[in-house]
Amino acid sequence: MNNADQIEVTMRIENDATIMSTQGEIDLSRAPSLRQHINAVQAKRPRRLIIDLGGVPYMDSSGVATLVEAMQNARRTGGKLVLCALQEKVRSIFEIARLDMVFTIVSTTDEGLTA
Repeated sequence: MNNADQIEVTMRIENDATIMSTQGEIDLSRAPSLRQHINAVQAKRPRRLIIDLGGVPYMDSSGVATLVEAMQNARRTGGKLVLCALQEKVRSIFEIARLDMVFTIVSTTDEGLTA
């Protein structure tokens, strides 16, 4: 994986939640990087993982699949996965696929802390 395939991720912990903020497009070349970051966080079994997608202008099906996998992992370990701050293009992908009915999607990280 070269640097162009990396996604920029920052993390912070607030109360019982890990908040992961992502920057950049999530496509076939960058989804593995996102998966590695999510898996590293989920290995610590946070009660709540909030993924802030406000910095993601575009996501393809590989990015969506990565998030579906993360949600399944969270459910299996008794954690909660929350997506927040989706840009319109990314939100529409979730709506078209009806994944907005499956994921907890909120507008802000503050809402994610109580969702």
